[in-house]
Amino acid sequence: MSGTTTPALDALALRMGIEPEYHDVRGELIRATAETKRLLLAAMGVPAPDEAAAVAALEAILREEWREPLAPVAVLRRDGGPPRVALRLPAGTQDVAWTIALEDGTALRGEAAFCRLEPVAAAEIDGTRVEHRLLALPDDLPFGYHRLSVGPGGAAMSLVVSPGRAWLPEGGARPWGIALQLYLLRSARNWGIGDFGDLRGVVEVAAARGAAVVGLNPLHALFPDNPEAASPYSPASRLLLNVLNIDVTAVPELPECGAALDLLGSAEFRRRLDAARAAPLVDYTAVTALKMGALRLLFDAFRQGAEPARRAAFDTFRQERGEMFGRSCLFLALRARFAAQDPALAWWGNWPEGFRDPASAELRRFAEEHAEEVEFQAWLQWVADGQLGAAAADAAARGMAVGLYRDLAVGADSGGAETWTNQKAVLSGVQVGAPRDIFNPAGQDWGLPPFHPRALRAEGYRSFIELVRANMRHAGGLRIDHVMGLMHLFCIPAGRRPAEGAYIAYPFDDLIGILTLESQRNRCLVVGEDLGTVPAGFRERMAAANILSYRILSFEQDGEGRFHPPRAYPPVALAVAGSHDLPTLRGWWEGHDIVLKRRYGLLTEEEEAWQRQARAAERERLLEALREAGVPGGGEPGMAALSRAVHGFLGRSASLLAVAQLDDMLDEPEQVNVPATDREHPNWRRKLSVALEDIAGHPGFEAAAAALRDARGEAGHG
Repeated sequence: MSGTTTPALDALALRMGIEPEYHDVRGELIRATAETKRLLLAAMGVPAPDEAAAVAALEAILREEWREPLAPVAVLRRDGGPPRVALRLPAGTQDVAWTIALEDGTALRGEAAFCRLEPVAAAEIDGTRVEHRLLALPDDLPFGYHRLSVGPGGAAMSLVVSPGRAWLPEGGARPWGIALQLYLLRSARNWGIGDFGDLRGVVEVAAARGAAVVGLNPLHALFPDNPEAASPYSPASRLLLNVLNIDVTAVPELPECGAALDLLGSAEFRRRLDAARAAPLVDYTAVTALKMGALRLLFDAFRQGAEPARRAAFDTFRQERGEMFGRSCLFLALRARFAAQDPALAWWGNWPEGFRDPASAELRRFAEEHAEEVEFQAWLQWVADGQLGAAAADAAARGMAVGLYRDLAVGADSGGAETWTNQKAVLSGVQVGAPRDIFNPAGQDWGLPPFHPRALRAEGYRSFIELVRANMRHAGGLRIDHVMGLMHLFCIPAGRRPAEGAYIAYPFDDLIGILTLESQRNRCLVVGEDLGTVPAGFRERMAAANILSYRILSFEQDGEGRFHPPRAYPPVALAVAGSHDLPTLRGWWEGHDIVLKRRYGLLTEEEEAWQRQARAAERERLLEALREAGVPGGGEPGMAALSRAVHGFLGRSASLLAVAQLDDMLDEPEQVNVPATDREHPNWRRKLSVALEDIAGHPGFEAAAAALRDARGEAGHG
């Protein structure tokens, strides 16, 4: 494989979306090497080991595009004049007849003289002159998903007509909310992990204090066969829910299921349950054994005695969720069976060849012969979905303007359902990460395979649409983790260092169009987590689409380190004190994060000393900002006063939404996750120190809630 860049290689890489260069956090220009380009191209299915291969591949791509009269999909907006689509037909083509099959079942029809359409380009393809012209469509197309076909030839494409702007709550309200990691909730009734029953309790407490939002960690499905793989940001599937969040005691089959009641009443089960509840960290292995054993018995009871209406509701749920949902459930059944035989078979790449292809005859036979196992996985999803929906209904009934605010991870684990169910849409042999920054000088490798941008477009963005819909379900808000991924993702060839990665571009305008369409349909606001290396102009384009920027207090400083005052926060934004990857407010103030980084070898002794010195200065600047803003508690000593002042400060911000982390409201010292660690730190496991039953009335919680409520009700900003 040649390491020398060539004109054809550069052109091919650019055509496939591989960006030639980027500026890192220090402003240094980094160029993608020829080797990186070749590795990424090979992962995209376009090998180019030498100049001749690159020339041939580029010519083949261009020829294929010219041969197709219509692209696979067009995402249109109605605010820029009549929408137009690219049409490529042989020169001399006369009239073009077009039909748009609308989403509601009706159709629009029209004709146009091809020679009078606006010309764009022309090319000689296999001895035929082909012209690229623009076909104008009606400017009043309804928002939604339609199908355009043209004659002669019968070519067709998907049409997505988007409003281009996401939904936002109406009226002059300035909402605030509470964010939490659901699994960390401690209660007298849960089974050692926060569940959807606990979520309803949080909704009740939050709504009673005037909160409009309850924010959650990703609720994506994890791996029951490997329960200690607990990161919600590296899931098995983002289309499915984590069944460990099911409140077993709320499953309707329980009161009539003698076997389950006997299990739950047994001394051994009570002993194990008490141990899981008392554990200072979430014991995922113990919780999984407790819950899956009981849920299996309840599923058996459902199969044997469910009332016809309940059975019909389950069948309807499976049918409505579609093909990818069914394949995902099949995957989980397969993985459970193979992992039970040999842990090495948990990864589907090690399965027998016939089982690696979801459309194979072996898979069809397995699905028929093990229909009950597949149905069990679907039933678990139905139960989880129903309980999440009940929590969302509670929020609506209690007057919460937004309700549940969910979180969409940037990717899924390479050994999970997403990479198996739709293999063409995912780039294998590539992992998403980040280039070096101030906090991670070596860069980051998140180990998550990205979507294949061209394959995504070829399928009409079906995978992305299904992903957005699944995560807007029962939600009034959706946080997009690493939202810059809608524009480009930093991709690292497998086995290489982050320094050997490059950015791969994505069709940003198209993805934003789909995201805003689904936002309006689901009345679900969108927040983009835009931390790290943000491209120039990116935040402005997000704001134009009504996508809220994610503004963290400690990052909102000017070039001299002064904290931005509340009035300087952008209106189309969410203001928050921290995130799951950052220290809690107390941890930041006391430097716990610096201690942990040094303990885990992430800082040298000299770096630790420098960070401690910098943090001391930062604390003084924060106090100065709080005093200047005039928020209550800004000049008082102690963590309680600091929390009250910080939340009042965030509440006064110009941002549409202000959110308090439950960790900060309860004065937790340790952060949930320490990036760049795995088992060294108990990531995703630390339970809250305060039980759910004791949150209402907790001084820190009540003070922070009151500070936000009072500040959000003020007319002006500090």
